[in-house]
Amino acid sequence: MGKTLFDKVWENHTVKQVSDRLDLLFIDQHYIHEVTSPQAFDGLRKRGLGVLMPHRCLATADHNVPTKNQSEPIKDKLSATQVASLISNCEEFGIELFGMGHENQGIVHIIGPDLGYTQPGMTIVCGDSHTSTHGAFGSIAFGIGTTQVEQVLAAQSLILSRPKTMKIEINGKLRYATSAKDVILYIIAQLGTEGATGYFVEYAGEVFENMTMEERMTVCNMSIEMGARGGLIGVDETTIDYVRNRQDISNEVVESWLQLNSDSDAAFDETLTFSGEDIFPMVTTGTAPDTGIKLNEKIGSSSHISNKSLEYMQFSAQDKIADQSIDYVFIGSCTNGRIEDLRAVANLVKGKKKADNVQVWVVPGSMKVRTQAIDEKLDKIFSDAGFEFREPGCSACLAMNEDKIPSGSLCVSTSNRNFEGRQGPGSRTVLASPLTAAASAITGKITDPTLFLINEN
Repeated sequence: MGKTLFDKVWENHTVKQVSDRLDLLFIDQHYIHEVTSPQAFDGLRKRGLGVLMPHRCLATADHNVPTKNQSEPIKDKLSATQVASLISNCEEFGIELFGMGHENQGIVHIIGPDLGYTQPGMTIVCGDSHTSTHGAFGSIAFGIGTTQVEQVLAAQSLILSRPKTMKIEINGKLRYATSAKDVILYIIAQLGTEGATGYFVEYAGEVFENMTMEERMTVCNMSIEMGARGGLIGVDETTIDYVRNRQDISNEVVESWLQLNSDSDAAFDETLTFSGEDIFPMVTTGTAPDTGIKLNEKIGSSSHISNKSLEYMQFSAQDKIADQSIDYVFIGSCTNGRIEDLRAVANLVKGKKKADNVQVWVVPGSMKVRTQAIDEKLDKIFSDAGFEFREPGCSACLAMNEDKIPSGSLCVSTSNRNFEGRQGPGSRTVLASPLTAAASAITGKITDPTLFLINEN
């Protein structure tokens, strides 16, 4: 019987079997940021420990940083304290830091791949739930708690139970204007927020094979929104080309990466199949990521919508989602803050103006993405459309910084979570693709991007 990609990477990193259920797993790459690391460093000091392998750790400031006037001191006291703590901790323990003002600063799950730190066959952790993003490279990547952050800093390993494996295969061709974000919202809507609990998911089939690396990262990023421990995609020429554009990789290493792919006779604990033709542009309607529906459907058509979430969202089940007026559009986050996302938005809004009732924030995922967008004059397109082009950070994905959506306001967001108050106390969030967000910004209501793109082609 063959082995899965997950099995091979896990076994390659198993230092020892601790018990029938637990393995000691070596960690290749550890990413840290300012929110979940301070307590971990304090724990090291209390125990008189150092960081075992600082060269396997990379730090950046992203969650709490402002996205305007980053050259000035941070105004929020808690944010300023956390960023200052990260700087001092990294200096004390010899960890590389891409802090405020650094050319490589950005959201941790964007800079890791874009700078070539994330590579196939790795085990990767971070004190952040969306570490699953890095699984797009054929790696085992998952979020950890603060106690585990301390453990990895001290021992470069973790004692873990081995998850089950699930294969999600989608073949066929995606419909026009249907993006990677729509694909993962569709999958989550089918499985629910607990449908993959206890599993590590491998995405396979033509739909994922035809995606770019940035699109694959979007899919893997949201794996945990259906309860999965993480998600990953096999290694192919797309993967190799992406990494080789950032690092000097030998042919021998590449060959070893390709050997990691799931064997043809590998057995998964569960296998699900879907058709690409069944997927349309999607938006969520409730207060969980599994409430996605097609843009021509009624709000109540989601099988996971609840009366409580309808009340919070101020929606009626019988209304069409496309009729809903919006207040804000947020384009960014570790899900959709990459250069391809910004290009897609700029392509749709070029020569158009945002609706008067909408505020639009475009927040690049890193300084590198921001610089590239400016070089390509995407910032001019955003400005001409009335969009505000900001500096990098997690921004309005979560209410941990200054970029909060006001109470009662409805935001179309390219981020990954739509829980109550996720973007600010009382805020209402509709998750969508960058294309859907861009189209909605122009019309002032939730809008199918297909309408714009078909008319222009």
